[in-house]
Amino acid sequence: MADPKGFLNHGREVATSRPVEERTKDWNEVYVPGSLLPIISKQASRCMDCGIPFCHNGCPLGNLIPEWNDYAYREDWGAASERLHATNNFPEFTGRLCPAPCESACVLGINQPPVTIKNVEVSIIDKAWETGDVAPQIPERLSGKTVAVVGSGPAGLAAAQQLTRAGHTVAVYERADRIGGLLRYGIPEFKMEKRHINRRIEQMRAEGTKFRTGVEIGRDMPATALRKRYDAVVLAVGATTARDLPVPGRELKGIHQAMEYLPLANKVQEGDFVAPPITAEGKHVVVIGGGDTGADCVGTAHRQGAASVTQLEIMPRPNDERNPVSQPWPTFPMLYKVTSAHEEGGERVYSVSTTHFEGDEDGNVQWLHLTEVEFVDGRLTPKPGTERRIPAQLVTLAMGFTGTDRENGMVDQFGLDLDERGNIARDADFQTNVPGVFVAGDAGRGQSLIVWAIAEGRSAARGCDRFLTGASELPAPIRPTDRALAV
Repeated sequence: MADPKGFLNHGREVATSRPVEERTKDWNEVYVPGSLLPIISKQASRCMDCGIPFCHNGCPLGNLIPEWNDYAYREDWGAASERLHATNNFPEFTGRLCPAPCESACVLGINQPPVTIKNVEVSIIDKAWETGDVAPQIPERLSGKTVAVVGSGPAGLAAAQQLTRAGHTVAVYERADRIGGLLRYGIPEFKMEKRHINRRIEQMRAEGTKFRTGVEIGRDMPATALRKRYDAVVLAVGATTARDLPVPGRELKGIHQAMEYLPLANKVQEGDFVAPPITAEGKHVVVIGGGDTGADCVGTAHRQGAASVTQLEIMPRPNDERNPVSQPWPTFPMLYKVTSAHEEGGERVYSVSTTHFEGDEDGNVQWLHLTEVEFVDGRLTPKPGTERRIPAQLVTLAMGFTGTDRENGMVDQFGLDLDERGNIARDADFQTNVPGVFVAGDAGRGQSLIVWAIAEGRSAARGCDRFLTGASELPAPIRPTDRALAV
């Protein structure tokens, strides 16, 4: 145990954010660089090293949280990094982007603010990179087996790294022009600077993983050809089919899916554009969808100089505190969350539904018409007399995703079965109905968290390794049917 009285002597402190007026003028991460290390030893000391650490089960990766908290408290950063990497390939991703279900399951959180697990995690990995404790793990011998990993998001990268370290020759295929999937083009720079992805890719290259960008399986290369070329295939193609909004006026110019809007802003940061082809500059922006992707659109619009930003959500406003009856500890509660993007301004409107869009004579969207809704007999129903319109010159749809892309033909070319939710079906080893073809991440699970994607990638890698060699020493944090306390 780090400090038997740590949770009594120290309150919860989190990373310090840069002032709003400063950070909205650039695209750097919102937190003050180096602000965590001076407080992180005290924060790690608050961990009680519980006899039954529920944070383990709250985290899909089963992170060894009390262990690396203890090392962080003692400032033994090398040992802390080793324990952190024992279960997580990319803690710098989760430490910045994960909603921290582990903290919701923290035992201290029963009657006090929980341990700042996420801040401790990111401090450990940032220190490890700084001190050179993150090095390539090159396999001692090669198996002679080859694996293709399709998709380079967190699930694909985790599977590829695990399989490479097991001695297989692995090639990652990515249809975009750069490696990273939604980490690269879906997550804004102010939430995670892309240098963190770049140095992991270099580590993986040094370990032996090959990367092929600009290749879309199903279009640029038939799935059957890929299957013939490799001994096994891991599909980590995500759930990229966005949910649409079929209301009158949807065809007007200026209405875009979030994943049409966000990647262009990231491409500016990559140097591909001087200015984004879709910009919020000087416009009244409406974001439809109250989740993390919607918040990413809000923060991006602020930095592009939007005249106003309004975020709409059809569901009621969540509670500020956990409901002990409907959402008891240690489950992951649905609470009202103020992200860094929301701190920067804009309006959030709950319990409303879009009825139609109105445009000008040139076909550009100008107004969004909405109505308030309420639950009647378990269904969201419009409230009469609440219709109104708000200015909208740029609208982004951030309402989630409905499944894997079927248009490129990959699913049909492989002959893959789908489950009742439209995801690619798999067995306990993450293998599909096609022998030697495995699936990990959102493609098999449905839209989910980055921490689940990494856990699925690691587990699918174990199943693939067993298929290739008959046994595997790779860890498998989850099974396809697992649902941690956080979900």
